[in-house]
Amino acid sequence: MAGAADETVMDSALTNDRGRLVGEDVQVSVLSGELRRYVDLDAAATSSASVTVARAVQDFLPWYSSVHRGAGAKSRYASARYEQARESLLPFVGADPGTHLALFTRNTTEALNTLAFRLDLRPEDVVLTTAVEHHANLLPWRRYARLRVIEVDTRGTFTPQDVIAALDQHPTPRVLAISGASNVTGWLPELARIAGAAQARGVFVVVDAAQLAGHRPIDMTGLGVDALALSGHKMYAPFGSGALVAPRHLLARGEPLLVGGGAVKAVSFDDVVWADAPDRDEAGSPNVLGAVALAAAAHELTSNGWPGLLAHERSLTQALDAELATVPGLHRYGPAAGDRLPVATFNLHGLPHALLAARLAAEHAIGVRSGCFCAHPYMARLLSLSQEQVQQFHRDAQLDQRHQLPGAVRASANRTTSLCDVAALGSALRAIAATPEQGTRYRLDEHGDYVPRH
Repeated sequence: MAGAADETVMDSALTNDRGRLVGEDVQVSVLSGELRRYVDLDAAATSSASVTVARAVQDFLPWYSSVHRGAGAKSRYASARYEQARESLLPFVGADPGTHLALFTRNTTEALNTLAFRLDLRPEDVVLTTAVEHHANLLPWRRYARLRVIEVDTRGTFTPQDVIAALDQHPTPRVLAISGASNVTGWLPELARIAGAAQARGVFVVVDAAQLAGHRPIDMTGLGVDALALSGHKMYAPFGSGALVAPRHLLARGEPLLVGGGAVKAVSFDDVVWADAPDRDEAGSPNVLGAVALAAAAHELTSNGWPGLLAHERSLTQALDAELATVPGLHRYGPAAGDRLPVATFNLHGLPHALLAARLAAEHAIGVRSGCFCAHPYMARLLSLSQEQVQQFHRDAQLDQRHQLPGAVRASANRTTSLCDVAALGSALRAIAATPEQGTRYRLDEHGDYVPRH
């Protein structure tokens, strides 16, 4: 029932709402009492929902029903849309449908946990990863195998040669787990050279594409990537859906991570017959709304055309570099040149990172993120923390001393961020740098967050 007609409707919606995001005109109150348009510079955490995606979900809602469980017209339609969404993800990431399939997960974290379990790793196996990784691409691997970590230089980067040297250490890793783009600095490793070197050595290549998928076209087949994980909430699709794209043969055998209804063909108290892939790894009632949203987001990104988006992001990155260079006392982390996403992480001398973020929000209606961005080992290196400082970080975390924790501020842009938004950030930072005494207008609340005094 779903097919060409759905594509026609989606293309029509794209024509009317191309590139728009829900809530892009929201206004918030600032300390002066005036209302200002909210400037969202926290896209690396969660991107706002696309208008086109929201419309696709709204149009589907009257047909919302159980998937793969009913004989009625609505259930059949929902099932067809769910499977159509699955099929659409393969060309979006350049995967071969003959060798790969897509699983729907809640997010990148669940996808990587599922993959780590399904690879049947042993404690003596080695997973090669990097100091750049988000926790989602560190902790699942550490649960099942030994980590070999590629270190970073003072800019927070590494080279393909660094990866090759680690690949050639004994024993040869079973897996290379690497981010396609850093959520902290926006840095893009040279995936083609890195994946090619791993593939030549028979190492299974996994890419955490959570940050990459909404900003760059992906070609898994061309790159030599075996498995890839992504999240809808970082590519303009709300409703809690992500995906794992992995080899069919890997998912055709063995027990799934999550077990229950939908993952089986037959069950007794003594035996179970598992369902075929991909059902085997999607236990429970699936998030069909999330699948529809994710597919609509992928379709919109492709239909909008990558060249225009890439050109816009280059201009945003250049503008961020220029604006931040004019702020007295600002220290920037990460590489200052080369191909990067429009992400900037920094601190302002003499000002706690959480207070800086609070002042940007309360005084200038600018939303940013502060902390260590679920990448504690990477931030420890960027901040040049000593081993004792890292240990103190952990002690303070155990005691919930949030205001004591190290970190920085991250501003991250997306396709609807304007050069005026970047200029507003620069102006706000310069104003804050010039008025450090205004920090006394804030206090720590019971959660350890800085809030304005009343």
